[in-house]
Amino acid sequence: MSIDINKTDNFFFIGIAGTGMSALAQYLAGYGKKVSGSDRYFVKGAENDTRAKLEAEGINCFAQNGEGITDHTQLVVVSTAVEDTVPEVQKAKQLNIPIIKRSALLALIAKTRKTIAVGGTSGKSTTSAMLFEILTKAGLEPGIISGAGLVSLIKKGKIGNAATGKGEWLVIEADESDGSIVQYEPEIGLLLNVDKDHKEVDVLMDIFDIFRKNTRGVFIVNRSHPLAAKLSGNHEFDFAVREESGAGFIASGFEQRGLVSTFYINHVLFTLNTVGRHNMENALAATAVAACIGVSLPVCVDALKNYEGIYRRHQVLGKKGGILLIDDYAHNPAKCAASIAACQPIAPKVIAWFQPHGYGPTRFLRHDFVNEIAGVLRSRDEIWMSEIFYAGGTAEKNISANDLINDLKKEGCNAFFVENRDDLLNHMRRHFTDNCVLLLMGARDPSLENFAQAVWRAL
Repeated sequence: MSIDINKTDNFFFIGIAGTGMSALAQYLAGYGKKVSGSDRYFVKGAENDTRAKLEAEGINCFAQNGEGITDHTQLVVVSTAVEDTVPEVQKAKQLNIPIIKRSALLALIAKTRKTIAVGGTSGKSTTSAMLFEILTKAGLEPGIISGAGLVSLIKKGKIGNAATGKGEWLVIEADESDGSIVQYEPEIGLLLNVDKDHKEVDVLMDIFDIFRKNTRGVFIVNRSHPLAAKLSGNHEFDFAVREESGAGFIASGFEQRGLVSTFYINHVLFTLNTVGRHNMENALAATAVAACIGVSLPVCVDALKNYEGIYRRHQVLGKKGGILLIDDYAHNPAKCAASIAACQPIAPKVIAWFQPHGYGPTRFLRHDFVNEIAGVLRSRDEIWMSEIFYAGGTAEKNISANDLINDLKKEGCNAFFVENRDDLLNHMRRHFTDNCVLLLMGARDPSLENFAQAVWRAL
């Protein structure tokens, strides 16, 4: 099936409230395309913030009952979660309207611009956001299609995960979890890291190698990450967080004081209003890419000192009674460990709570979660978990988050299980001190933002 999106004017998205889908919908609407969509979360008479923000962009939203698709619809876009039994899919087939996956549409969009594809198992959203802010500061008017909302865009009343931009450059996240990263042919490919996540490492290395080969221009890698370094092809713009032969961009001198981090890139001082060495690494990656297209280090410094972060990435909700509450999207072993480590310079005690998602992923990563979390916790720190988030389907429910907690106890960790997260604070209150961080971690569950707000109100 050959589709020319330049000649396609009427798009319909099934599952449009999803982060990846809403980003593409907004991007196309910004180009003047007629965009509409449906979602199972759109219920008549019920308020929905995502729906309101999409409609503010001129996107028509419908309940998931088939009424939104008409003879005028030229292309239907589905996410991987949309099944053939959904009414819109059935109607599109009846009307012989082409149906494509979200990733396939993103690949088509990427071919229309000079594209920077950000890949890796951790840090894609943050690095994409940082790069977008740098290119914007440089006056390049970039576009972005992201997996998370940028605070700078959210403040303008938008969902924040997309901007069309008038310039020639487009920043996208290249997802390895579903293998869609192999569809992109970017002008610049960026590989941040390779860690066991949705797939085994050897499978990931094959996928990222195809990503490298498909990159039409410069391929930039993190030479401090041993697996990523194996795919290095251009040392001039590669980066590292320690002195390494051949890397063109080096970060050093990391310091974190409270919620502010400072470090040097090629001996130039950078300041970030966010925490963690992993964010220094993300900033380094964004700077290396920006330099590759001619942006100077001083411009990068100015852009990043005002970087406001992205939704649910170490998002500080506030402080009450000596307890600083932080909400984070961390969901794989490396991300959870990095998130906990980033909080440790803030207070002498970190109480981390994690809700695993999916029985299959939790079973696949069980030992990795235990090893990573046990390796980062200090003697006073604690790890809490509630039961695994179940999004439906035919999963085999033969593992519990409590299994991970029991494994962590065997490693000598302060580990606690509260099956129902609504009971969390009742059990946790006596563990609070007058100077601690309460870190909430989890992904995929759309109610996590509301949960974090509920915890904040109840503190």
